[in-house]
Amino acid sequence: MDYWQFVDHKVWKDLTTFFETEKPAHFHLATTKTKASFWDVRYQPGDYLIFGRETKGLPESLLEKYAPHCINIPMANPEVRSLNLATSVGIVVYEALRQIKE
Repeated sequence: MDYWQFVDHKVWKDLTTFFETEKPAHFHLATTKTKASFWDVRYQPGDYLIFGRETKGLPESLLEKYAPHCINIPMANPEVRSLNLATSVGIVVYEALRQIKE
């Protein structure tokens, strides 16, 4: 890829380490297990957007612990979800950027 020099890239051992070291003030957990829409969030610079694995999503314990931070991409038919992880990330990131740039 020809844009790595523009990426601020960090890797954490696991999500527990991330929350212990970063202590994020503003973060959003993307999940299908909430009714809170990503459209209803007021994003701000420095927010963390956290997505789980495509096959399993984020751990249930994390979603329960931080339930007020959970967001969902509404679907016309919630029984049929056909968005892959990359598409989901793109949707939420572009909404956050749109708000921040206003």
